[in-house]
Amino acid sequence: MEPVAELMDEHFALLEIADEVRRSLAAQDRGEVRRLLERAGRMLARHVSREEAGIFAALEEQGDFADAVRELEAEHVDFDRQLARLDDSTPDFAAAVRRLLDELAEHVEKENLGVFPVAVVTLGARGWETVGRAHAAKPSFLVTAPS
Repeated sequence: MEPVAELMDEHFALLEIADEVRRSLAAQDRGEVRRLLERAGRMLARHVSREEAGIFAALEEQGDFADAVRELEAEHVDFDRQLARLDDSTPDFAAAVRRLLDELAEHVEKENLGVFPVAVVTLGARGWETVGRAHAAKPSFLVTAPS
C-alpha cells in the first residue's frame, strides 16, 4: 500500500476507535472507555513511530516544513502525556477524554490535509526511501496488532 494512504487509513482507524470511546462515554461504561483508550494508545504509538521515522524525517531531511513537522511532533508528545494522565476516578474524566479526542481529530486533519499532501508533492526519491525504510521496519497496526 502507498505509504501516505496507509498512514491516512491508520488515521481513520484511530478516529473510528475515538467514536467507540465517545459511545462508551455516553453509556457511562468507564471500563470499556479504559479498554478502548489503552488500545488506541497502542495504535497511536505504532502510528506515530512510523510517521515520525518516515514522512516527518524525510521532510526534515529535505528541509521542508520543519516548523510544521515540529509542531505535529509536539502534539504527538502531548497526546502521550494526556493519555498517561487520564484517571477514570476523577470527576472530569469524561470531559478530559472528549477534549483529547477533539484534539486528535484536529491533529489528524492537519496531517491529512496539510503535511501529507505536501509530502506527496515535494518528497524526492531519497525522501521516499526514508519513508519506505520506516514503514518496512514498523508494519502498520492495520496489518499486525500493536503490542
